[in-house]
Amino acid sequence: RTRGSGRVGRRHHFLSSLSLGTYLINTKMAFKTKSRGTIKDFPGFKANDDAEALRKAMKGLGTDEEAIIKILISRSNAQRQEIDVAYKTLFGRDLVDDLKSEISGKFENLIVALMTPSALYDAYELRHAMKGAGTTENVLTEILASRTTDEVRHIKQVYQQEYGTELEDSITGDTSGYFQRMLVVLVQGNRDPDSKVNDSLVEQDAQDLFKAGEVKWGTDEEKFITILGTRSISHLRKVFDKYMTISGYQIEESIDRETSGHLENLLLAIVKSVRSIPEYLADTLYHAIKGAGTDDCTLIRVMVSRSEIDLLDIKEKFRKNFGKSLHAMIQGDTSGDYRNALLLICGGDDD
Repeated sequence: RTRGSGRVGRRHHFLSSLSLGTYLINTKMAFKTKSRGTIKDFPGFKANDDAEALRKAMKGLGTDEEAIIKILISRSNAQRQEIDVAYKTLFGRDLVDDLKSEISGKFENLIVALMTPSALYDAYELRHAMKGAGTTENVLTEILASRTTDEVRHIKQVYQQEYGTELEDSITGDTSGYFQRMLVVLVQGNRDPDSKVNDSLVEQDAQDLFKAGEVKWGTDEEKFITILGTRSISHLRKVFDKYMTISGYQIEESIDRETSGHLENLLLAIVKSVRSIPEYLADTLYHAIKGAGTDDCTLIRVMVSRSEIDLLDIKEKFRKNFGKSLHAMIQGDTSGDYRNALLLICGGDDD
């Protein structure tokens, strides 16, 4: 099920168009109110010491994978960027290039993802979901449905700098129909701020959604797109409650009946993310791991991108909803250095 091997492994010099200073400022702004991750800044951090230890782990015959895992996974993304710079300063070599020459496969993809600044990683994943033959719609859905307005704006800026084109143009060139329209609305990053909720507008929106779906012969997709794509999170939560009162159905049930395909998946992802991003991503992880074959691209992306944001919350929701810990499922479904690294990101078992 994994689309292409080594997708992330082809990443090269991600800080080419964003200076380290700008990246670090943006990262600190993005994460200043969030601390439900399994990975935090390492206390007593010294970039030069880590750079030297990594060089030693890769120099000569054989590679000390354990040392690579231990260092990189116990450092925050911002600290990894500093190690990257220190490594080049001390040895005149590119750390990511050296890592890629020493490790391979899924383990390589995971380590390279960890070495990539967060917004650039999202931009990269979006780019490669659309590049070449076919589109990986689930990647577009997962990222754009679960990122905050500020995160979307940052991704757009980085995407333009890295690829010389607007994210919106890539999406319109590669998708179609109402699915495309919903993505374009999300990419605008103009969702209402979470301020005071207007109760009369809550009532109106709930009625409009009801009329657009359950009551109407056919479906007024545009009404769903506008309301789900532009209203604030706290407003939409009240709309969903009101919708249940009016219709007797959860909004998810109506979306399931009234839409299909990629649009249905995207609308459901937005509703789930509005209700709880950790719950949505726990669900995403569960479906990436369970069944025959593992969707390693999704597993890596969610674990890495949420490791400093809300992975603790995702683990809680995972345990509650699926009766098994995320740690146990990863342990049973992966192997080798790849498994060891994922389990360390997971931050211990909660069984």
